Amino acid sequence: MQARKLGSTGLTIPEIGLGCWQLGGGWGNDWDNTIAQQILEAAYQSGVRFFDTADVYGDGASEQSIGEFLNRHADVSVATKLGRGAIYPDHYTRDTIRTATQRSLERLGVRALDLTQLHCIPPAVLRDGKVFDWLRELRDDGLIARFGASVETVEEGLLCLEQPGLTSLQIIFNIFRQKPLEQLLARAQEKGVGIIVRLPLASGLLSGKMTRDTVFRSGDHRHFNRDGQQFNVGETFAGIEFETGVSLAEDIAHHVPANMTMAQMALRWILDHDAVSVIIPGASSPAQVAANVTASQLPPLPQEIHQALASLYRERIHGAIRGPY
Repeated sequence: MQARKLGSTGLTIPEIGLGCWQLGGGWGNDWDNTIAQQILEAAYQSGVRFFDTADVYGDGASEQSIGEFLNRHADVSVATKLGRGAIYPDHYTRDTIRTATQRSLERLGVRALDLTQLHCIPPAVLRDGKVFDWLRELRDDGLIARFGASVETVEEGLLCLEQPGLTSLQIIFNIFRQKPLEQLLARAQEKGVGIIVRLPLASGLLSGKMTRDTVFRSGDHRHFNRDGQQFNVGETFAGIEFETGVSLAEDIAHHVPANMTMAQMALRWILDHDAVSVIIPGASSPAQVAANVTASQLPPLPQEIHQALASLYRERIHGAIRGPY
């Protein structure tokens, strides 16, 4: 797999990682550590060396599963996140941030976190800036090696880019969500900040496998948050109403090259932007991991496809996106 630098920190990682939100569970299924280990192992054997998790994924189970995996494979980088759960929305203090970090260290079984990220915390807290001071203290104390932020909007990303020492920004960026191309990606490159892309397949819509009749489990966010009932609507189907998203995906499918699946094209589209450091598609099975990794081996998309998808975004997609963007 091709590798890229995570900003200007000197850390080089394969360009496709693994998002661990539903690792071994979640999205309507009970946690299963056996499945989690199988997925992690399949990712590792496919060349993945970057795992992204959070302290709230599976109420800590995701970090624990990754910690067990690290006992067998230490040559990987793990990014975790903090700032949701009991801290959200207004309990951000030096002590709560430090305590959350220490608990992640315990679950992962490491002395220092490779990368910790603020987990979509309120814009007012980002703007205040004290939380970044506390992260810098954790770095100086040796509890974390690097810090970054996972954000919901371009405005939040631009706020974070003003913070000294920021390693990375995690953003939603895909064929449905092209706004970061206007300003954010170039600014991140100027600042030497890496871009981690989540939701590259828009909760599966860009896999090309969903229909208007697709049914999701009651515990799956694609069922209970499709209109933003529980958290930012942008985290589910990139903020697009499901049936509309299926229709738009059908339009996008007309542009898929003959040698690619729709999912491969969607991942390749992201990789064609050199400001991106790593993509973190999720996987609920080992087979999904292997399919995602193949995008790194494909050639860049022809310019005419990029132009066609840009036009489709301007004309039909942008106006369909709901929620902060």
